[in-house]
Amino acid sequence: MNKFCIIGNSVATSRTPAESPLAGWGQYLVDFLNGRYELKNYARDAMTARSYYTDRFITLLNMIGPGDVVVIDFGAVEQRINVPLRYHSPREFTEFLRLYVEAIRGEGATPVLVTPTARCTFDIHGNVVDSHDGYPDLVRECATATGTPLVDLNHFTTRLLQELGPTRARGFYRWTDAGEHPNHPDGIIDSTHFNEAGALEVARIFASALNQLPGLPPGLVATDALQRQGVYPSVQAEFTVSNPESALYGGNSVAGPPTIKSPSASKVVSPLHKFSGEAPAGTSYVLFFDENGYVGGTSVNGEGRWLWRRTVNWPGGEHVLRAVGLVDSGVTAVASVPFFVRDHVEPPVVLGPRESAWSGPRPRFSGTAAPDISKVMVLEGGRLIAEAPVRDDGTWSARHPHDWRPGRYLVEFVSVFSALHSRPTQLNLRIHGVPEGNWIRTSVASREACNEKCEHLPFSGAW
Repeated sequence: MNKFCIIGNSVATSRTPAESPLAGWGQYLVDFLNGRYELKNYARDAMTARSYYTDRFITLLNMIGPGDVVVIDFGAVEQRINVPLRYHSPREFTEFLRLYVEAIRGEGATPVLVTPTARCTFDIHGNVVDSHDGYPDLVRECATATGTPLVDLNHFTTRLLQELGPTRARGFYRWTDAGEHPNHPDGIIDSTHFNEAGALEVARIFASALNQLPGLPPGLVATDALQRQGVYPSVQAEFTVSNPESALYGGNSVAGPPTIKSPSASKVVSPLHKFSGEAPAGTSYVLFFDENGYVGGTSVNGEGRWLWRRTVNWPGGEHVLRAVGLVDSGVTAVASVPFFVRDHVEPPVVLGPRESAWSGPRPRFSGTAAPDISKVMVLEGGRLIAEAPVRDDGTWSARHPHDWRPGRYLVEFVSVFSALHSRPTQLNLRIHGVPEGNWIRTSVASREACNEKCEHLPFSGAW
């Protein structure tokens, strides 16, 4: 029996009933494969193209052979420059994809590249937002350059979400109100991972696309299984509330207002901020309004807690959210909180070194960042090399712990706020030192190098 393997991250990972409503599309793919193929789902939480290649890939290579198929599903987290252990520059990400393809082909198996699935987030006009910073295009380009079959799940799931719209799309994700699911009594908002219905539908979409791909073994997909119709989610409860404005303006309150714990008043937040708080005893539902009217609602659990986020991004600027609870005998008083949405990030200012200045082998970088920026990321040659926390006064500094070789470098600096980041500020830098091939270095090449600055003789050229 041939093997059909999936490598990738948490979106495809198989889940247990204890993790419900979380589900991975990989666990349902077995329903759509021909019985001659054994499904091996090696997608795992927190895996990136780099970590899987260095930690687990050897095991896979030792078990695959001619006639096997390996699906390569990365790109969902590698663009997160605010998470250094996961970030891959575009060049690094593409290089790893090529390495996977070459190694799998070397064992006689067939690689299949996959673009990451879309996240459940929409703009103010109801269009699905691309939250992957162009990394799906890198997968597409790699597939074309290497002649590798491609399943463009990003395209297909974006189209699916667009058809569902903001009022229904979250019904395919691990996104529940407080009190709605026993595994998440306080609610959970996850716009990346699917629930059981969503994962099953994505598996169906994947298999349908796989069935039409050239270059794969014949009879891979059980075509009769594709004929079974899926079940689309209904309109979410928050969009079925009748005449919600009547709760805001319709009469006297019978209880105190809900408490909005997050955000605090006048806090700067991202366009996808999660609001949370508590409501008076007996409150079953909380309705939310901004200056344009009703924007959504959420249920309240037995302890009075609630959690809510719009499926539509908040536009940048100042906002005031008003909240009113529904109780059996009427409504609560109205709570409100002002907040500011930052929907773009200004690049940092670099104060040192100066443009094209000479620096020693361990340059120290420093500068300033806009208010509310948490850190500045430093990249050289497209690789992330350092992160610099921004101090309360808006200044930042960073020094890489390793010596730089003499030469010219292009260094880039990126400001980070939540999951948002700026375009890079670029700095041309010249490093002065003893060249690699100089006799001062080569004359001591036979001796064991010191790992720290020292006075040992002879001088090796490192300082």
